[in-house]
Amino acid sequence: MTRSGHRASLAGRVLLAGEAAGSALVLEAPLSLWGGMDPRTGRISDHHHPQLGATITGKILVMPSGRGSSSSSSVLAEAIRLGTAPLAILLAEPDEILVLGALVAEYLYERTCPILALPEGARGAIATGDHVAVSGDGTVTVTRHLG
Repeated sequence: MTRSGHRASLAGRVLLAGEAAGSALVLEAPLSLWGGMDPRTGRISDHHHPQLGATITGKILVMPSGRGSSSSSSVLAEAIRLGTAPLAILLAEPDEILVLGALVAEYLYERTCPILALPEGARGAIATGDHVAVSGDGTVTVTRHLG
């Protein structure tokens, strides 16, 4: 990780390539999309999740990992189709189920949701509201939100 003023650069491991930029939403806990996120609204619907009610639509979603069900892949693909998915997903631990959902959506709907695994300890470099840019080579640029 390199840092310059209010900007940091991270080298993520590309799980599914693509480019995206937007405001970060950092989740405190893993999220299962199956039963945990409403694909019609993009809202977290898991009543046990600390960020119940938060909207992932149009955000750079940062979370420790996915959680649970293999059906999360179909929920992510449907959210991508409906335009309610995050712009990109940044994970502390790789999640093949999420990658599968994004791959299926890319194939069927020609819409991309990049997914990257962040280097160990890098998740703390991103806070909710920070501007995050993801490039196809795995570079993640974080501009600190000062508000």
